[in-house]
Amino acid sequence: MHPIDVGIIVVYILGCTALGGWIGGKGDQGLKGYFLGERNMPAWAVMISIVATETSTVTFLSVPGEAYKGNFEFLQLPMGYIVGRMIVSAMLLPAYFKGQIETAYQVLGNRFGQTTRRTASILFLVTRNLADGLRLFLAATVLAFVTGWPILYAIIAVEAATIVYTYLGGVKAVIWADVLQFTVYIVGALIALYILVGKLPGGWNQLIDTAKAGDKFRTFDFSLDWTKPYTFWAGVFGGMVLNTATHGADQMMVQRYLAARSQKQAAGALIASGFVVLAQFALFLFIGVSLYVFFGQFPPTSPLEKSDQAFSLFIVNYLPIGIKGMVVAAIFASAMGVLSGSLNASASTLINDLYRPISGDENERRLMRLSRLATIGFGVVQASVAWWATGLESSVVSNALAIAGFTTGILLGLFLLGNLTRYVGQGAALTGMAAGVAAVSYAKFGTPLAWPWFALVGSATTFLVGLAAGRIFPVAVKPVPTDEFI
Repeated sequence: MHPIDVGIIVVYILGCTALGGWIGGKGDQGLKGYFLGERNMPAWAVMISIVATETSTVTFLSVPGEAYKGNFEFLQLPMGYIVGRMIVSAMLLPAYFKGQIETAYQVLGNRFGQTTRRTASILFLVTRNLADGLRLFLAATVLAFVTGWPILYAIIAVEAATIVYTYLGGVKAVIWADVLQFTVYIVGALIALYILVGKLPGGWNQLIDTAKAGDKFRTFDFSLDWTKPYTFWAGVFGGMVLNTATHGADQMMVQRYLAARSQKQAAGALIASGFVVLAQFALFLFIGVSLYVFFGQFPPTSPLEKSDQAFSLFIVNYLPIGIKGMVVAAIFASAMGVLSGSLNASASTLINDLYRPISGDENERRLMRLSRLATIGFGVVQASVAWWATGLESSVVSNALAIAGFTTGILLGLFLLGNLTRYVGQGAALTGMAAGVAAVSYAKFGTPLAWPWFALVGSATTFLVGLAAGRIFPVAVKPVPTDEFI
């Protein structure tokens, strides 16, 4: 890369680090500030943070690849996401804003007992850090491709920068950095699109006419094919349950709601984020269609091995000096938004769900020190997973990401058991959880079922088996006060 491009990337990384240091240095920040932002973050910032947190480098590059090889059918999935967010706002958010809730899994502990809380927390920690370690690997692979750096240097660069500002500023730094990162990657994508269209001899007219001729704008598929990931039914129902799980039972997302000033503001931020994600995916898909037209006009010297390499190839070979650095910084931004949220949420879960209930430690200074050390520790874990993944085949990585992703459906099943039943005890809930793990594993490895349905399989199995076990072996659960679980 040209030194100017490298300089832009370095300035961006240093800017994120300085932001974390500035926020961390504003007063004596305690646990409430480090993990919850004093519950005083503005709704618009929470909304942008939600969007940035679910937008990884893989999304930035592979969503255009979906339209490059296909069409706009991927857009059916985020349509279901909006419905899922509405369900979370109505059914789960009230429980998080009753009492002094600090993590999603504290609610499960209030309802079923500490064993369920710890089991859910450990499941979150293992799958979250496995998934994000692999996302780090994929982001570092892209970074190594566009910069020429060794993969180990790319892994260290992305993770070290993320650790520093998360360590210094906690969730406030994470949220405000997410606002910056969202701006950077959206602006970077728009600039890349503008340059791409400008290189077409016929400009916008050529783009639209060629795309229409290739049926690239087709959005809806109403076929009842359970093996296809992008159909109307998989999007509306599978995507709805998937998003209810990822945004209702995952501490990384719940932590953002708890940082808002009120339940109403959190609900508004969550629902609005669904529409922003829909628009964002539409933008990325349009970039993919534009790449299809561009490479049809100017074929690459060698065929692309994978469709999600199309955007990377354009960035490396066609963007001018300076702009290339900005777009690579956008790749950094999309990666760091996910990783920083993961580090802070993992530290919060470890300290609040596992360490404090077991140790009884309430020393604020010691807990803050342990929280920061946990942030570093999980960063090292994710980097280690990323380095280990360099020896895996890409298909293995994809399978591991799918496994890590569908566990949120199992956690959603637990929350539904807690929300909709009163005589299902801890044993029945854990039985349902074990059945959910078995069912979703079979769905993944024993059937051709498309991945958007995995969350539905996991949540439904966990709920129904837990409910049946509760009927067979009923436990007289003391009614939970409405100020703890709704």
